[in-house]
Amino acid sequence: MKYLKRISDELLKRKLKTFGGVLIVGPKGCGKTTSAKRFAKSFIEFQDEDRREGYLEVANTMPSRLLIGDKPRLFDEWQDASKIWGAIRKDLDDTQKKGQYILTGSSSKDIKTPHSGTTRISTLKMYPLSLYESKESNGKVSLSKLFNDKKIDDNVSSSLNFEQLIFAICRGGWPSSLSSFEKDEYRLDIAKDLVYQLINNDISSIMEKKIPAYISESFLKSYSRNLASLASSKTIIEDISSNNDLTKNNFYDCFEALNRLVIIDEVSAWSPSIRSASAIRSKNKRNFIDPSIAVAALNLSPSYFNEDFKTLGFLFECLCIRDLRIYSSSFNGKISYYHDRYDLEIDAVLTMEDNRYALIEFKLGINQVEKACQHLNEVEMLIKKNNEESKKNVIPLPTLKIVITGFGDAYKRNDDIFVIPITCLKD
Repeated sequence: MKYLKRISDELLKRKLKTFGGVLIVGPKGCGKTTSAKRFAKSFIEFQDEDRREGYLEVANTMPSRLLIGDKPRLFDEWQDASKIWGAIRKDLDDTQKKGQYILTGSSSKDIKTPHSGTTRISTLKMYPLSLYESKESNGKVSLSKLFNDKKIDDNVSSSLNFEQLIFAICRGGWPSSLSSFEKDEYRLDIAKDLVYQLINNDISSIMEKKIPAYISESFLKSYSRNLASLASSKTIIEDISSNNDLTKNNFYDCFEALNRLVIIDEVSAWSPSIRSASAIRSKNKRNFIDPSIAVAALNLSPSYFNEDFKTLGFLFECLCIRDLRIYSSSFNGKISYYHDRYDLEIDAVLTMEDNRYALIEFKLGINQVEKACQHLNEVEMLIKKNNEESKKNVIPLPTLKIVITGFGDAYKRNDDIFVIPITCLKD
């Protein structure tokens, strides 16, 4: 399979020029090792069973010996030989050189290291492929350019139809799902196998304690049913307990495990000083790093969504959050959401480094655009009112207001709101 260029490639290149080492984290199967090898001049793979025991013995006895090799030197699944971290950090302290090491890991095990690596080893979070990276978005609308130009070209339309978009949501952005297959439906098996491994192996392994598979499965299903919501832990526990005997400890074990495995990717609240602090919701919004995880956990198929557009809408939001995180990473943007106690909400707020920001709504269907635009204008009016009433807490008006749709045309409305299909976006 031909390598698909990643937006994170440029980020890794920059970090290697700035820091002595780079730690790449992300879920299994998102392409960390493949990308890292494109920059590494030598590597050690601790998952290589033919050489694993030898590597681990050296790592436990004299880890500095494993540092010998052309640089940058890659250590794949480094957490299996945790002493390598201290050896790398000491070498970087001694040499003060940049771009020496790349480390990859599919989990954040609770590993005790003598030093944090701050200012020496920088962390890069990697996601599954965005639609632009998988070549399913035509990329005719650049987010970064839109912030500066505030305009889009004429005659820009979505590159996928409705059925193709549903399939992309169910398949996910896993690089291996884009390989050659005898049948397209086989591509869906990648996410299914990922979820199977989470339930039967990975969750227990990362927590180093036996968590029954039925508990892990029930947690994933309930969390999936509450995707893109502010559902409390109590709500999810009660949902699971209706079928299984779930304790709070079970819940937090599963939640912690999936966080460490970089599967859960919740969205934090945007909290400007509007009205009062107590008026704004501050809980995280439930979210996976890829929508295919929820599809597989709920054992759904593309044909299911012929009759359930509501669930599809939540999964579409998850897809959009994934892609926006990837695109905005190229300019260090941050994604959050807005929801106040008066039920005025905005699906996403994309904030730039210079504090310019965009208010964004996700609407799968074109018939929902008008309602989304109403929400965006209401929040903008709320900010204007806040600024008129409070000289201490003046909030800049949004630079952009955007409705991201599933398909259709890209255009700018008379009220300055951009309507853009997700399959037209890039970084």
